[in-house]
Amino acid sequence: MKRLVMDMKKINNGTLAKENIDDILELYGWVNKKRNLGGLLFIDLRDRSGIVQIVIRPENKYYALAETIKNEYVIKVKGKVVERENKNEHLKTGDIEVELLELTILNESLDLPFDLNNNNSSEETKLKYRYLDIRRDEIKNKLIIRHKIVTSVRSYLNDLDFVEIETPILCRSTPEGARDYLVPSRVNNGSFYALPQSPQIFKQLLMVGGMEKYYQIARCFRDEDLRADRQPEFTQVDMEMSFIEENDVMSMIEGMFKKLFKEIKNIDIDVPFKRLKYDDAINIYGSDKPDTRFAMIINDITDIFTKTEFSLFKNCIDNNGVINAIVVKNKANVFSRKDIDHLTDFVKKYKANGLAYLKYNEGILNGSISKVINESEINKIMETLQLEENDLVLIVADKKKVVKNALGALRLKLGKELDLIDNNLYNLLWVVDFPLFEYSEEDGRYYAMHHPFTSPKDENIDDVLTNPGVCYAKAYDIVLNGYEVGGGSIRIHNKDVQQKMFEALGLTDQQINNKFGYLIEAFKYGTPPHGGIALGLARLTMLLCNTENIKDVVAFPKTASASCLMTETPNSVSEEQLKELGIKLR
Repeated sequence: MKRLVMDMKKINNGTLAKENIDDILELYGWVNKKRNLGGLLFIDLRDRSGIVQIVIRPENKYYALAETIKNEYVIKVKGKVVERENKNEHLKTGDIEVELLELTILNESLDLPFDLNNNNSSEETKLKYRYLDIRRDEIKNKLIIRHKIVTSVRSYLNDLDFVEIETPILCRSTPEGARDYLVPSRVNNGSFYALPQSPQIFKQLLMVGGMEKYYQIARCFRDEDLRADRQPEFTQVDMEMSFIEENDVMSMIEGMFKKLFKEIKNIDIDVPFKRLKYDDAINIYGSDKPDTRFAMIINDITDIFTKTEFSLFKNCIDNNGVINAIVVKNKANVFSRKDIDHLTDFVKKYKANGLAYLKYNEGILNGSISKVINESEINKIMETLQLEENDLVLIVADKKKVVKNALGALRLKLGKELDLIDNNLYNLLWVVDFPLFEYSEEDGRYYAMHHPFTSPKDENIDDVLTNPGVCYAKAYDIVLNGYEVGGGSIRIHNKDVQQKMFEALGLTDQQINNKFGYLIEAFKYGTPPHGGIALGLARLTMLLCNTENIKDVVAFPKTASASCLMTETPNSVSEEQLKELGIKLR
């Protein structure tokens, strides 16, 4: 059989322009569309860079072959670049076309299961045939942007003398955080590796090892429930540095983001970024990742009702609850009673008992509680909230955590539904001074808010064991438009402080040794002060691509049930494999 000899592809179709007129070129690609206009055949030839139009005249000896071509055939074309009579201003190559001289069909294609030129197919179909979906500009261009982000990050960190180092994928299972993905060991039956949720311990050990500045484009795995901005396997831009403090890390990241936004979006962003304390973020926005592109802040109006006779508010205050409100400016007439009922059902999903409302029209407050609060309270509400004509007040009274969660979520819902958010804005900020611990009422114990290696504030070290609820951490999250795109902390480098942290988390000496013995041992050999941060690469790419679906920026993503429709995984394995691993399924 005669073998087709093919030259390496040298020309990107989408780059051809008037400067190429009269050039004779070899082009490769997929047939995006074929048209027959009065005997003239036109083929839109697509490669990764774009489309160029090929024209075949009836007298051309390859005309009959060209007639057999269908969409998505892979072809090789030799042709002459000429100026186009009917120019196409919507196409990068719209000033020129290529007159066919030679044509070779490299591969045929079946009819596609969905049309690449529209976006009407179901997500399930597109994920099943993801390799076809990637041919669409919508996905292809996002993957290219992701590549550019990684390239920019690597360039920035290399210039700052960071060293890229890989850390193990087969690791030890550790407590806290999400569930681990476990890997059974064939050599050591009954024992398991865990896939890393992050390279946390290894990057700290690299600091003990004296590497000083480390980074990695790190693969991470968490067995947790999925959502639009989360995948079970994901990539972090992972960084760690020695001899630094919080400001050093934040300043370094601000420089990185300034470079990224200029190169990817051609936007000049201002640095330093605004800094917001965790407590203020929760109190004002009801979230530790606030979207600050619109106002509608949460107002604490508890003090207005300290002497109220309204039993619902009185009982709330007597039980150490709070009364908070948000004001929807100039929208009272938009919301019917039925609309308010829908909002009430929404806040109940966040465990709120209900939603009170007031409408300000013609100097009068009317609404669900207007008849049960007194004139003094009404006047204070109008004054405190600075109400104007047609304002809507939405009020939740409950435990503080419930109130903040419910109103924070309601604020975001209304911001989107009322079109209050400018999608051309990119608001970056730091959330700082996180609590060191969070208390679980269900478990009756404290957990580390970030992870057990996060350093307490210097002034809280003595409180770690005696009063953990008042301790704050040297931790910081970077937030973009309501999404946490990265988080980090200064780490504990003193073995005695680390021991206190483990004890505060209720870990026994045996548990500490079993889980972290090698880290504690390493800390005995001269550990430098160190800290770092990890950025979620896919989430950052998602935001820079103006999409809310993280699957758009992952080449081969999983569904919400953590399955891959294309490869049909996870799948069963043979009894022989299980036997070899010493595993029996129940």
